[in-house]
Amino acid sequence: MTKRLPPHAYFVVSALFHYLGPAFAVLLFARVEPLGVAWLRIAAAALIFAAWRRPWRALANRTVLAWGAVLAAMNCCFYEAIDRLPLATVAAIEFLPVILLAALGARTRRNASALALAVGGVYLLTGVQLGGEPLGVALAFANAALFAAYIVLAHKASREAGIDALGAAMLVAAALVTPFAGWAAAPAFADPVALAAGVGVGVSSSVIPYVADQLAMARLPRATYALMVSLLPATATVVGLVVLTQIPTATDLTGIALVIAGVALHREPRPGTPPGSTPPPAAPPSPPLRPSPAATPTRAASGSRARL
Repeated sequence: MTKRLPPHAYFVVSALFHYLGPAFAVLLFARVEPLGVAWLRIAAAALIFAAWRRPWRALANRTVLAWGAVLAAMNCCFYEAIDRLPLATVAAIEFLPVILLAALGARTRRNASALALAVGGVYLLTGVQLGGEPLGVALAFANAALFAAYIVLAHKASREAGIDALGAAMLVAAALVTPFAGWAAAPAFADPVALAAGVGVGVSSSVIPYVADQLAMARLPRATYALMVSLLPATATVVGLVVLTQIPTATDLTGIALVIAGVALHREPRPGTPPGSTPPPAAPPSPPLRPSPAATPTRAASGSRARL
């Protein structure tokens, strides 16, 4: 069933659910501190993966251990950053190292052009502005670096242990984040609404989208996936229109068009294609070889051999 759907469909599922999580987080921020929201998200997802996958064997994988550390730090930095800066600014900064990952894998002029279109579209959608609290900006850049590390490690794990690796990494993240953020989630245990919202954040932000990421990464090159991340701001605009009735501006629509054009233009390069080159056209089929006259016995010679 998972192989029948194209990997891009799984990415769309991931992108949609990435923006349902913040809807639950808005409810939580009024009741729980940002670090507490991060802990609830990670802990809820870890419990679900533990019951579903029982990924104990994957805990011995070094990639999984590193991935878990990245997940713990990334979630904490993300929620602390959006508590200080507009979400659009954090999203724009988050995309910067992803551009580098996509550029490293562009390899062809066609894909470099696709990357340029996507970058221009994201700029129009997010409106990069670095003004604001210095700590918030520092946290946003830390989150961006960790997001790039997430893509690298998650892509590698998808080829090794897949969803079991994800479940194990979430258990590692829960163990690492608890001493630093567990105390901040304490008020949620006396508030059923906050606790339910925390579980919702874990499911919509860490279970469904991360599983979809694994299914997509298992069949997509890392550079292709990195380029598709540029769809996230466009997806956010669509979700805002449908769910929150936020009407996009002409600039937003232009940005969405550029991102979609970039993703549509992108093609996976052939193995062995040098960076910055255009894949050579396929060579025409060679004409069939004709046997030489010397190699083909004449009718007379065949008859004489038969008589011998």
